[in-house]
Amino acid sequence: MPPTTDVDTYSLTQEQVDFRDMIRQIVRERVAPRAAEIDAKAEYPWDIRKLFAEQDLLGLPFEEQYGGTGTGALMLSVAIEEVARACASSALILMLQDLGTLPIKLFGSDELKQRFLPKCASGEWSPAFALSEPEAGSDPGGMITKAVKDGDEWVITGTKNWISNLGIADFYIVFAKTDMSAGRSRGISAFVVEADRPGFSVGKVEHKLGIKGSPTGSPIFDDVRVPAANLIGVEGKGMNVALGTLDHSRLGVAAQAVGIAQGATDHAVAYANERRQFGNPISEFQGIQFKLADMETRTAAARELLYRASAKIDRHEADRGKYSAMAKLFASDTAMAVTVEAVQVLGGYGYVNEYPVERYMRDAKITQIYEGTNEIQRLVIARTLR
Repeated sequence: MPPTTDVDTYSLTQEQVDFRDMIRQIVRERVAPRAAEIDAKAEYPWDIRKLFAEQDLLGLPFEEQYGGTGTGALMLSVAIEEVARACASSALILMLQDLGTLPIKLFGSDELKQRFLPKCASGEWSPAFALSEPEAGSDPGGMITKAVKDGDEWVITGTKNWISNLGIADFYIVFAKTDMSAGRSRGISAFVVEADRPGFSVGKVEHKLGIKGSPTGSPIFDDVRVPAANLIGVEGKGMNVALGTLDHSRLGVAAQAVGIAQGATDHAVAYANERRQFGNPISEFQGIQFKLADMETRTAAARELLYRASAKIDRHEADRGKYSAMAKLFASDTAMAVTVEAVQVLGGYGYVNEYPVERYMRDAKITQIYEGTNEIQRLVIARTLR
């Protein structure tokens, strides 16, 4: 019988492998040497962002017609993973370039796409995604930010919280109540709000455990006026925009988590081969070998699920939402477990910033929380099993 083709298979083309290797070299030569300083100073790495723009990495989330690479979700996941192996904060630059433009790509008008996507693909503009509020995190239906129609404009008032790229973004995707009489999770709409509009301001910036090179905090909208053309999709269907976006974008978190886990594993293996106790490298001790074997195995399994989920996004398969939730859940739990073990392998050296594994552990924690906590991911997955 002739061989059959499994439509569920996925693989990187030679062109994608070459692109990955180029990214790997850039990360090794330019990003890794900056990672500790980015974390220590908690400053946004503008130099890394410029580098990514020059090397077309910021074009990865976009189709060729908008100036992007047109290489799809799988290649974007590979790129995020490669960057996160050295610096999770720098990986967030790529992740946010995708997250903050997905609502426009998936639901926006042709006019919005032409107005915003090319400038993001070139790296000229950077977006942000503003859904969460101080009292509405895992429950976005409880938001109180509102938008009121006034002629040909919408007037937006409210405060968001936990928003990445705060003060960096050139525009924000803002979700607001447009029908106050509607029930929870209804009557919400999505808008593009440029950062230079009167009434917009940067509020509190959070001091975080990890991912310190990416500012996070509270954008404030005080009677900010935007034209009706800045509405994304259909009025009152903003939750569809938010959920549809997160079905895609949580793969970025999964990719970041896989990169963090692999980076921590790499450092733990290198240390174990060099560190000697009782006259031998500690990598010869079975207790250490078992830890390293489990770390490598769990990371490899997370990568396989990530790549499968990414391929499903590229092929628009019906179960892509479930798979992206599973990938985010498994990869982030893996990153946390692996980085804790990496610190243990290094012992006292793992607890100090002379070695990077303590940074990997701090950075890993947020992957279990943002773009939907892992408890929410379990609900998403469970609902598909009914």
